[in-house]
Amino acid sequence: MKKKIYAIIDIETTGGKASRDKITEIAVVLHDGTQIIDRFESLVNPERSIPYNITQITGITQEMVEHAPKFYELAKKIVELTEGTIFVAHNVRFDYGFIVEEFRRLGFTYVRKQLCTVRLSRKAFPGLRSYALGNLIKHFGIPVNDRHRAMADVLATVEVFEKILAQESGEAQAFDLINLGIKEAKLPANIKLEQLHALPEQCGIYYFYDKNGKVVYVGKSINIKKRMMEHFADKTDKGEKLQKSVHEITYELTGSELVALLLEDDEIKKLKPVINRAQRRSHFPYVIFHYLNEDGYICFGSCKATVKMRKTLNVISEYPKAPSAKSALKYILNQFELCNKLCQIEAGEGACFYYHIKKCHGACITEEAPETYNERATLAVEALTSYFQDDFVIIDEGRTTGEKAIVLIEDGAYQGFGYIDMEENNGSIEDLKECIVNYNNNPDTIRIIRRFLNGKHHAKVVPF
Repeated sequence: MKKKIYAIIDIETTGGKASRDKITEIAVVLHDGTQIIDRFESLVNPERSIPYNITQITGITQEMVEHAPKFYELAKKIVELTEGTIFVAHNVRFDYGFIVEEFRRLGFTYVRKQLCTVRLSRKAFPGLRSYALGNLIKHFGIPVNDRHRAMADVLATVEVFEKILAQESGEAQAFDLINLGIKEAKLPANIKLEQLHALPEQCGIYYFYDKNGKVVYVGKSINIKKRMMEHFADKTDKGEKLQKSVHEITYELTGSELVALLLEDDEIKKLKPVINRAQRRSHFPYVIFHYLNEDGYICFGSCKATVKMRKTLNVISEYPKAPSAKSALKYILNQFELCNKLCQIEAGEGACFYYHIKKCHGACITEEAPETYNERATLAVEALTSYFQDDFVIIDEGRTTGEKAIVLIEDGAYQGFGYIDMEENNGSIEDLKECIVNYNNNPDTIRIIRRFLNGKHHAKVVPF
């Protein structure tokens, strides 16, 4: 059996955000589980200024990195050093995330098995006040001369790591974290642990197939590898059902989380996988509608509507089941401080229950003027409506550097998505529209897009 090699790594950076900041120093120590077998360290020219407060912490100045190699000049060395190793760091998401981002800027995908010594220390040394590297150094009396420099911190991490491995269950705990709790012996016969570790840690959708080649499950994730491994570590009934069904796995990168959501919805409706239940729906018989009552207030209601009925109703949105429609009604009621009675949630005479607990402003007893109430009700209509009033494109992250994902909304509906190289196009609306592949519009896609637009995202919205 081939001996495992650990690449214990620490980096110093210009700040805490991988998408914005850059690496200023890197140190790598190769360890075979018993001793150090190789080491490497270098300052890195970040090709940007180092903030004063960062210099105060690390001691790394602009002058020190001015003639240091840029990351692309070190990239080959880092790949060769860490090839086939387990990437170890104290708070591995930070160090690994920066290195992955640096490779992404170069147009490469960097994937390694990972192990976090913060998480491992919590298991190995329960009850400590803190598991920060500084506290572990103090707790174990580890001598460190140059704290917050990459090699000094790596060597301190090595000592912590060796103390963990020296424990009776230390190595088993490490392997458990590396494999995210998956026991290889319990994997489906055709799925190998190495195959899961080789999956990309990028955004996209993934497919599970049965032994007959039929898709039994479609999912989406911003980290395909992590999500797939979670599925195989899942001990719930659903998890075990999925594990028993799967014979093969594939994936498709999307770059954009919005595109992943839209593509997942389309594939589930098209393929109707047996384990996906909710999104297989393609029939939306229940509706929310609005109308003006005799006192001039905008009111809402929900019902199961036939085609004939829909011609007489001001339908705002459509749903596959009655509880979904009721849930949406209750959402806007709370979100916009509407009245229970004017939303057909409550019947009877007099003030509604929400009025008594000061969540309704009194429209039910005409205490609040229709003009004031209708301002909020109009916003509720806009929040629920199953069409868009404006035409626009959403420009989001692509699958590679320089590429952008484009989602088109035109004539009140979602038209589809595509990808474009922004460096080779002038970004005109016509150019953006030409890259679009058409996909079906439905109430679910509208809700997906609305939720995305209302949430936190870095996408650009361009009206036309």
